[in-house]
Amino acid sequence: MGIYAIKMPDIGEGIAEVELVEWRVKTGDEVKEDQVVADVMTDKATVEIPSPVAGKVLELGGQPGQLMAVGAELVRIEVAGEGNVKAGAPAKAAAVAIPPDRKDDVTVENVTADTLSLRGKAGETAQRPSSGPAAEPPQVTPPPVTPAPRRAPGERPIASPAVRRRAWELGIELQFVHGSGPAGRIEHADLDVYLASRGQPAPTGAARLRERQGEEAIPVIGLRRKIAQKMQEAKRRIPHFSYVEEIDVTELEALRAKINTRHGVARGKLTVLPFIARAVVLALEEFPMMNARFDDDAGVVTRYQPVHLGIATQTDAGLMVPVLRHAEAMDLWGFAREVTRLAEATRTGKAGRDELAGSTITITSLGPLGGIVTTPVINHPEVAIVGVNRIVERPVFQGDAVVKRSLMNLSSSFDHRVVDGMDAARFIQAVRALLETPALLFVE
Repeated sequence: MGIYAIKMPDIGEGIAEVELVEWRVKTGDEVKEDQVVADVMTDKATVEIPSPVAGKVLELGGQPGQLMAVGAELVRIEVAGEGNVKAGAPAKAAAVAIPPDRKDDVTVENVTADTLSLRGKAGETAQRPSSGPAAEPPQVTPPPVTPAPRRAPGERPIASPAVRRRAWELGIELQFVHGSGPAGRIEHADLDVYLASRGQPAPTGAARLRERQGEEAIPVIGLRRKIAQKMQEAKRRIPHFSYVEEIDVTELEALRAKINTRHGVARGKLTVLPFIARAVVLALEEFPMMNARFDDDAGVVTRYQPVHLGIATQTDAGLMVPVLRHAEAMDLWGFAREVTRLAEATRTGKAGRDELAGSTITITSLGPLGGIVTTPVINHPEVAIVGVNRIVERPVFQGDAVVKRSLMNLSSSFDHRVVDGMDAARFIQAVRALLETPALLFVE
């Protein structure tokens, strides 16, 4: 028997380190060749690491949330025949990189030289020698802890609104709860089992009104860490200013309803988003400085002829921005199909790196929850982002008459180093003119 060490592969594009997001195996598991052993993340793309050999997992080389350098030992596997490392050989101390923003973290000892050697069991830590004899602690049997269920990336737990509300009241995150119902549906009894496994009584009736104590530290890792870093970088480096304009979309909604009635079955029904995207693309012909990226280190603004439109998309893991390339060459249905495809790929974790990078301007929308006004954060290094708020019906004066109209706000942000306030206002007014007179969207 030999030992084979799977090392962190070079994923390409100059990437020197990746974040370990999730283990797909544990110590003692038998793995097959090409079986996925771990998920790692670079930027916003999750990459699966397969095993090139079959055998038994001996040691895991890190904890989720830890940054690992290319070439670091990821996992050791006992194989039939000769392996590629000697038994008992320690992992190299330089294999694991400490995140710069976590060097002062109290858990940094997890990746110091004393603990860099691969552990016999995942999460097992060495016992520190005591300075003298100590009293034998009483033996306490803790309640069994149910391990978190393994769900596919982006998979949303199935539960009724009542169960979700009760989980919220109890402070339970459903993604960590096993579901005993059909197709893994989470029932009220599953919440009770989850609480019991952690030694907490299930509150009923008036007991739910009692004061709650305790707190929970949730590591910011994986996609959530990438989002936090990108948002912080954008706000730190870009002097934002926002501009909000109200748009009458009554005629647009009437046109959309007619188009869907006539072509919805054959071509698919259109939401308002393809119309907004088309209006933005046409307005950029007059205001090309909005379709740009600013390299503030080099002091260079790059304006783009193609429109690579970022569409901010909410997933169970967090906010991601898939890119619709060459939006200027798409009609309404082509745009709608591509947005649907990208959204599905993003939410299921199947979007590639090239589909999550390279946007030149971004549209963000919260749909029916869009509120009245938002102040969207620019997708660095772009210089503009267009935010869509919800459509509401309001009474509006037309001459001496009061009529019902459908109104929607656009809340957009701009990089004030590149875009002046007057230019931003003129750009949004151009978008407004196209949406309020939707026939212009089809005029070449």
